[in-house]
Amino acid sequence: MIFGIGNEAGIFAYALLTGVSALCAYRILSCLRRIVPHSMAAVGIEDMAFWIAASIYIFRRMYETTYGSIRWFFVLGVVCGALLCHALMRVLFKVMKKTEKRLEKYKKSR
Repeated sequence: MIFGIGNEAGIFAYALLTGVSALCAYRILSCLRRIVPHSMAAVGIEDMAFWIAASIYIFRRMYETTYGSIRWFFVLGVVCGALLCHALMRVLFKVMKKTEKRLEKYKKSR
């Protein structure tokens, strides 16, 4: 099936969201690991289960969106979405750190 450019752009946007959601789910898992300490074996099992679930999720999204055909721009969109989300999280973390420092400085001056 041949897609138009508009349809491909929509599919690429959907792939970006798929990558963002997969990365956010992994970040939630890593935050839970910081809250509750895990052994290396438990971390390995969690990672294996996460990547199996993530691969099934990504495959289903690809299958539903591209009607069963593998489109490499969907794969590229997932990767770009994860990278975009990672970069955004880094920027937000830096802003949060700066705000925290300003608040501490303000608290000391009071």
